Amino acid sequence: MEITGKIKVLNETQNMGDNGFRKREAVITTKEQYPQHILVEFIQDKCDLLNGYHVGQDVKINLHLKGREWVNPEGISKYFNAIQGWRIELIDSPEPTPNNQNEEEPASFIDEPDNDLPF
Repeated sequence: MEITGKIKVLNETQNMGDNGFRKREAVITTKEQYPQHILVEFIQDKCDLLNGYHVGQDVKINLHLKGREWVNPEGISKYFNAIQGWRIELIDSPEPTPNNQNEEEPASFIDEPDNDLPF
């Protein structure tokens, strides 16, 4: 699976406990009619993949959807989901032109010397 969007939040790496487990979270805002803010976690050595990225960049993230079951002391099952990134790449976004327009100026031939149009 993959998700594309703009990096909204990029957290620092967290060291969890004394067992060496690391995770780093990023929030990606999708670009659709109703944008979604999706939390993606990168764990262990994948935390380093986020180095060099910053808030505002457009990215594509390949991910795994993980689910697990936990049974509480009363014997009731609870279910949890996690979205884990395993690859990230920058998406080239078009550079804005002056005045934030992505269109070229219309061509004008009025001032050219070989313009002999009668109107």
